[in-house]
Amino acid sequence: MRLFVSAGEPSGDLHGANLIHALRRCQPGAEIHGFGGERMTAAGCRLLYPLCDLAVVGLAPVIANVPRFWRILGMADRFFQEQRPDALVLIDYPGFHWWLARRARAHGIPVLYFVPPQIWGWLTYRVKKMRRLTDRVLCTLPFEEEWYRQRNVAAQYIGHPYFDELREQRLDGAFVQAQREKPGVIIGVLPGSRNSELQYNLSSLLRAATLIHARRPDARFLVACFRESHRQQVEASLRGLGLPIETHIGRTPEIIHLAHSCLTVSGSVSLELLYRGKPSVVVYRHRWISIMLAHFLKRVPYITLVNLLAKKELFPEFFRVGCPAENMADHVVHWLNDRTAYETRCGELAALREQVAAPGACERAADAVLSMVRERKDERPLAA
Repeated sequence: MRLFVSAGEPSGDLHGANLIHALRRCQPGAEIHGFGGERMTAAGCRLLYPLCDLAVVGLAPVIANVPRFWRILGMADRFFQEQRPDALVLIDYPGFHWWLARRARAHGIPVLYFVPPQIWGWLTYRVKKMRRLTDRVLCTLPFEEEWYRQRNVAAQYIGHPYFDELREQRLDGAFVQAQREKPGVIIGVLPGSRNSELQYNLSSLLRAATLIHARRPDARFLVACFRESHRQQVEASLRGLGLPIETHIGRTPEIIHLAHSCLTVSGSVSLELLYRGKPSVVVYRHRWISIMLAHFLKRVPYITLVNLLAKKELFPEFFRVGCPAENMADHVVHWLNDRTAYETRCGELAALREQVAAPGACERAADAVLSMVRERKDERPLAA
């Protein structure tokens, strides 16, 4: 059996790696090729190209990289023609993946979408592409399956794979203990994994931290950096602020575990904050034209997954052009000063976690992929 798995962002690389592990447990001899990153490579995927290194957001960066995307698409097309994988599995990253799905379909290769893009919230007309270009959507959120099926898209709810990763996480006990021995209440700062997220949101996060510290001098801050270049960017922005703040790479789970509450950029990390029951404030800023366009196009009341799952604003969110630092700080200081309000919010998060955080999504996804491959092989006519 030969499969092709494609992910274009760090979170997709993580989900792809966990899916590959689950596939290998079910089908040890499977050959797995694809696009992705370091985690998928470590899981045994033979990368044609490290697509996660090319993660871009926004119209201008995408346009600038069009020639490169075409070259990568050409690599895939040649592979599909020469190697004929039994299935293509796509993980989020819809812009490029629509084109990849077209090439697979042209070669008669079935396409499954694992961790589908949130088209129910933005540009809902894209469901026509999903119906035309995929054979099955493996839904990660409870309401997605019905939404797709009402629009004649084959869909199956499997749960969110992020909870599989969280179940397997092991915290660094020495780091946790060392931080607990230091005085002060910890506020986590999570600026995201993309360069653009830091570019547009870091100033708001640090301004909110400054305002929190002015009102609660006992508060100190831990920043979870994705890579060294991000840490250097954060450190440069901290000069002269005089905050009790530390930057760490690869310590996101520990920082969330230690934190009383968090300041975070919108993204899948909200599910980790839900899993660990941490009240958080979410911000997402970008170019003014992007924010205005997004407000016009979005079809859901919230941008944060946790709020969508709860159907109310458990995580206060700020999706705007201007800096919301004062409002962000107000929420965190309220939780710091009002123990009852804080514990109530923690209880609401715990209740939601019990509803949606069931593990096993990657195993169910692997079963769905292998079942489709078997179905397609059974449908092939016998040779004369």
